[in-house]
Amino acid sequence: MRKGVLFAGFVIALMVCCGCGPSTRSGGGVEYQKVASGVWNVEVGKPDKVNLLSELEFTPKIDAINAIEEVDLPVDKSEITTEVFDGKTYIRFPLDKEEKIYGLGLNFKSVQQRGRITRLHVDHYGGSDNGRTHAPVPFFVSSKGYGVLINAARYIDVYAGTSVRKDSKNPPKLQNRNTDRDWNPQPYSDNLEFLVPAEGVELVFFAGKNMLDVVRRFNLYNGGGVLPPKWGLGFWQRVPTLYSDKQVEEEVNEFKKRDFPLSVIGLEPGWMTRSYPCTYQWDPRRFPSPDSFVENMSAQGIKVNLWVNPGVAPDCDIASEIEPYTGTHTEWNGMLPDYSMKETKEIMGRHFEKNVISKGVSGFKMDENDGYDSWVAPDVAKYPSGISGEQMRQIYGSLMQSFMTGLYKEKNERTYGLVRAGNAGTTSYPFVIYNDYYNHRDFITALINSSFIGVLWTPEVRASKTSEEWLRRMQTVCFSPLAMLNAWADGTKPWSFTDVERQVKDVMKLRMSLIPYLYTAFARYAFEGIPPVRAMSLEPGFEMEATYDQGVLDSTDNPYKMARRQEMKDQFMVGESLLVAPLFAGETERTVVLPDGKWYDFYTGKLVGESEKITVKPGLDKIPVFVKDGGMIPMYEPMTSIPEGQAPVIVRHYGSKASTFELYDDDGQTYDYEKGAFTWISLSADPASKTGKAIVPEGGKVWSFSDFKFEFMK
Repeated sequence: MRKGVLFAGFVIALMVCCGCGPSTRSGGGVEYQKVASGVWNVEVGKPDKVNLLSELEFTPKIDAINAIEEVDLPVDKSEITTEVFDGKTYIRFPLDKEEKIYGLGLNFKSVQQRGRITRLHVDHYGGSDNGRTHAPVPFFVSSKGYGVLINAARYIDVYAGTSVRKDSKNPPKLQNRNTDRDWNPQPYSDNLEFLVPAEGVELVFFAGKNMLDVVRRFNLYNGGGVLPPKWGLGFWQRVPTLYSDKQVEEEVNEFKKRDFPLSVIGLEPGWMTRSYPCTYQWDPRRFPSPDSFVENMSAQGIKVNLWVNPGVAPDCDIASEIEPYTGTHTEWNGMLPDYSMKETKEIMGRHFEKNVISKGVSGFKMDENDGYDSWVAPDVAKYPSGISGEQMRQIYGSLMQSFMTGLYKEKNERTYGLVRAGNAGTTSYPFVIYNDYYNHRDFITALINSSFIGVLWTPEVRASKTSEEWLRRMQTVCFSPLAMLNAWADGTKPWSFTDVERQVKDVMKLRMSLIPYLYTAFARYAFEGIPPVRAMSLEPGFEMEATYDQGVLDSTDNPYKMARRQEMKDQFMVGESLLVAPLFAGETERTVVLPDGKWYDFYTGKLVGESEKITVKPGLDKIPVFVKDGGMIPMYEPMTSIPEGQAPVIVRHYGSKASTFELYDDDGQTYDYEKGAFTWISLSADPASKTGKAIVPEGGKVWSFSDFKFEFMK
């Protein structure tokens, strides 16, 4: 493990003139230094010492990158230009006429990013895709088969196919609004431009035979995807803020009584003696014996997760010790530790170990590290490490993730939790992003977008106006990276809407049954960089063009008759073979776009279509899920808790194509898999003869599975 990704000896600086006016260099004058197969590094000007990766701890998976089919960079390097001027770095990439751009942060309303102007800035999402978001990762993916990370911990301006240059090789058609009814207020632009407020920047290029390989290389460069502990993929319930140990125990008993799954119980701020700011010390009034409480939960197969935020309270036991290593400004009167510093990590690490981790707490929900301008430390804040306020804003959530991951890794225990902010470099960290925004449709768009930028997102459930909305939200969260009901404010339960209680229980148990399949998907994320939940455009054989509705001229609401884009942002892939197509409250039917090949209904095995658009009317009980021809889905029997040790596995096969599936297994708890303690079990099925086999490699250990039974869903 090393701090950041410097690749000493591999970095090449692009020299620019300093003090003698602006200097522009095209890609033809830049040496692209190869870092790994399909990965190149370039330095422009004088990059900041601190960047998005420099302060983090992770190990790039170079061997895994090299195992991906090698390709050249599919863009004319001479058309990539850089310029350092006025203390800023200007970067320009060419755009072909039909080229699509994805990524550029955790966006909630748009998937394709061409035609948008944003400033990438870590912040609480405020309802507009303007760049202010929880993970404004400055990484774009082009449909041409390449992507670029702009590795700067700065607020970066992006002009994604919006500006038209005088020297353009592809000038837009000249129009006259007075006489041309098709006049377009957004002329064609053939460039993608970035403005970085620094005197230089590191650029990292990634290429692939398709966009998925580009994303894979990016994820592996950032340490590979996270492999959560197996319990992390079960169902989570967060309890109201001021619950006591007795109230939590009563809630757990109610889950058992009603036969609902439960793997993790989350405690909100009331577990501490003080929050906003935090002491990170148990409140003896509500939790007189935290050791016994956590032990009792563990005995029932339930992990405990604790809420924290960054501000250290003045009456915390370590307040005077940590004070010299905090910033100049506070958050809710709490001191903000500088987690880039060794001293900070040592002091805070001892405190967390003594008060919570040593007691068996499984992990944390790290709130309010995304910022909100009226609460968070402003950009004029200074930190003892010398990192500026702007840079710290861009990496604070990343630093907290790195710190917390390190505490558990030292104990050889995997953790899984929640966080409000991340950026490039956090792909391998065991945290899923959440927020206070609560639009169901936009949650699914964010879920899709997360797959382009190396982060995980959960469309958590908190409340609903109707039982229909409640069920639809529960159905989608059970097909996300972290399945959670967050009842911190109003105490809702999975059974709060009694008329859909059975259906909610069914989808929660389905989530538990799918853990063998989901765990394998995360293993491929860790070893191969393939996102476990991913956009349809990353699925081979999927084609759907964005369409535009020019709209109606209106002097008030649409004076320039701006086009509105319709795009695929409400269906996604989970793992190797599942296509999930959610419905939202008020919908009784929807269109699903099927990629190449035949596709089958997950529940019945019935053929639903082949490389086409279909309309489905699933009713309220089920979320539409489809399986590709030859798809194999290993599943547990329906259960309410993660099994300890081996459990029987049902392997469903769909369609008429004989196929194989590599099922992943390890101890599900430690980092021993990084030392080779894991097994890939080869499953094969032939629907013609109705036969299936499970082959464990010679000497391979099996921790989790037994008695493989094959079912042919046709």
